Amino acid sequence: MRTHHTAAILATAATLALTACGPADIKTKPDAATPTSATAADAPAASSSAPAAQTATIGSTLTLKGTGDGEQIAVTVKKWVDPAVSKNEYVKPTDGSRYVAAQLELVNTGTAPYDDSPSNGAKVADAEGQQFNSTLTMGITAGPELPSGVKIAPGGKALGYIVFEVPKDSKVALLHFGLNSGFAEQTGQWTIQ
Repeated sequence: MRTHHTAAILATAATLALTACGPADIKTKPDAATPTSATAADAPAASSSAPAAQTATIGSTLTLKGTGDGEQIAVTVKKWVDPAVSKNEYVKPTDGSRYVAAQLELVNTGTAPYDDSPSNGAKVADAEGQQFNSTLTMGITAGPELPSGVKIAPGGKALGYIVFEVPKDSKVALLHFGLNSGFAEQTGQWTIQ
C-alpha cells in the first residue's frame, strides 16, 4: 500500500512540474541558416536592430559580435581543404563519407576576452541544404585544429582548422560560424567554391 502511495505522490509532483512550464517558458533559438515560417504577429518590428547574417568568400574577413558586452571577433576563413586527411591512421570518416576542413583565423577586436568553443558554432551546408556539424579527428595533415576551448585576450588571435564529416558525393556550398557556441544573434556565412 505504501508503494502505491509513494508512486501517486511522485506522479502528482511530476504532473505539477510539467504544467508549471508552459510553452512560453521554453526558449529555443532557430538555426540562423534554417528558414522558419512566421506569421505577421511573429515578425519583428521595423525598428528591430537584430543584425542579419553576413556573407563572404574564402579569404574574406567578417566581424561578428557575441552576446556579452565588448565581445567582437574578426573571423577570416583562410583556407578550405577538401578532402582533409586525418593524421591518425585509426581515425577515419565513416564509409561513404569524407572529411573537409576550414582554417579559421580569429582576432579579438573587442574589449572583452574571448572564451569559447569555436567548433560548436561552426557547421557546413551542401548544395542540397543538408547541414553538418564539426567533428574531432585528433589532427589533420593540413595543419593543427582549433582546440575545443579557445581563449583570446583583446588584440590576440588564434589560427586553426575546424573539421567536418560530409557524404562523399556532397558538394559543400557554405560554412556558417557564430560566436558563443553558435548562440550569438549574428552569424557569418562563407561561400565555398
